[in-house]
Amino acid sequence: MAVAERSTAAASEAQGAPARGAQPRRKGWFLPTYTALVIAYLFIPVLTMVAFGFNDFTGKFNFAWEGFTLKHYGNLFDFPELTLALRNSMIIAALSTFTATVLGTLIALALTRFSFRGRSGLNLFLFIPMATPEIVLGVSLLSMFVSVNLERGFGTVLIAHIMFSISYVVVTVKARTSGFDRNLEDAAQDLGASPWTTFWTVTFPLIWPGIVAAGLLAFVLSLDDYVVTVFNAGATITLPLWIFGASRFGVPAQVNVIGTIIFMLGVVYVVVSLLREKRRAAGPPTPGVLGG
Repeated sequence: MAVAERSTAAASEAQGAPARGAQPRRKGWFLPTYTALVIAYLFIPVLTMVAFGFNDFTGKFNFAWEGFTLKHYGNLFDFPELTLALRNSMIIAALSTFTATVLGTLIALALTRFSFRGRSGLNLFLFIPMATPEIVLGVSLLSMFVSVNLERGFGTVLIAHIMFSISYVVVTVKARTSGFDRNLEDAAQDLGASPWTTFWTVTFPLIWPGIVAAGLLAFVLSLDDYVVTVFNAGATITLPLWIFGASRFGVPAQVNVIGTIIFMLGVVYVVVSLLREKRRAAGPPTPGVLGG
């Protein structure tokens, strides 16, 4: 009788107790709350900018919500100074991105493929512009342009943006080329491909995602740079400089619209990239599953 009771008690304890080695699952609140607060901290300013691009306000300062309207999207270019500043920023960003991406990609390939004297020092110097405060870069570039008697303007801003963008391009592309399988190039050359053909048909397509990422990073850095630009712009006005100057008298809603368009372009690119990666990870459909 006692043996039967002990067996029944042991069975009931085994049913109610978790398996040995298994940790009880705790429903914590701290981590989800912390994550939600961080996401809100990051996106509430962006959402505010998007919302006030539709604000039907009157006056100088677009701070109070007065109604919904789409008119600011229709009169986006009503301010000639803002349009000129946006055009300058886009042209400088495009030219500096192209130049920095080409030069940075070549430097990254040289650093990962060849051994030469001064290679370690070059790696160190490439990180210096990234670690240096922008105000130091702006002042040093200004001193250089003044010492060579070069008038500040569009050209000096372009040179400055190329200078600080190259380091970011090299680091980004180098991360892609460091793990590159050189056996693929050897196989292509064994099949009769020339070095130039091997580069364009094997190497370039494989490092292309890293080049695109580096180019986008350089474009964004150039488009929103203020500190380095303000020291070397002269009479040239870019979008950040114009917005800062206008903030003392009232920023028009068109600035919110331009920011919203730029932000949405980035969102679209990220979504498309994620969908492509998801489709690539899924792989081609299995013929047997489709009944083929």
